[in-house]
Amino acid sequence: MTAPTTRPLRRALTAAAILGLIATAAPAAAATGPGPAAATGPASVSASVSAPASASTGAPARPYDRLLPVADLSAQRLLTADQVAASKWGTDSPIDDPVRERQVLEAVAAQARELGADPEATVRVFRDQIEANKLVQRELFRRWDADPAQAPTERPDLSKVRLEINRINGELVRAIADSAGARAERSCAGWLTVAAAHTRHDRRLDALHTAALERSLRSVCAATR
Repeated sequence: MTAPTTRPLRRALTAAAILGLIATAAPAAAATGPGPAAATGPASVSASVSAPASASTGAPARPYDRLLPVADLSAQRLLTADQVAASKWGTDSPIDDPVRERQVLEAVAAQARELGADPEATVRVFRDQIEANKLVQRELFRRWDADPAQAPTERPDLSKVRLEINRINGELVRAIADSAGARAERSCAGWLTVAAAHTRHDRRLDALHTAALERSLRSVCAATR
């Protein structure tokens, strides 16, 4: 197995020149303008991905069109990590929750089977989603420990946050199923890089959430595993 090529993805996520590739690859999506900032709370995770340009023309979807929803939904899921961290802060609830993680993985595997998709590939991607989410939570806890003034003053209802996460999980499983062909292409890593860069720009992700997005997409492309 080959280690995933994370350095090219990291460089591309931070390079301004990538915006030119975005405009070329997805003019319709780029025309929608930037989305809500990462720090705006639950509203920031409710926007949907723009429909691929090929959907209206009847042309076959390009790899980019299939991979953009995967990247965007991954970002939406990451943005819930702020709410999860805030709900756990100052309580006995640990960041690592093996029971919840097992429930999520079993649920997405079952949904993948219902869709006729690969449950093992789906679980691999979701393991990365979970680790990326915990990456954000740990860093937020570290910041709040270092500077209590930055800590949240309100505690979100974790059960409600998890309902939102479950909704995103369902959409992400479908996006993974729909992108099976694109994920198997040799060009997947390149197109995923562009999709991730567009998502970072559109969702206005900060450095922490950008790094977490990279972590969440590590197993998406079959050729990089």
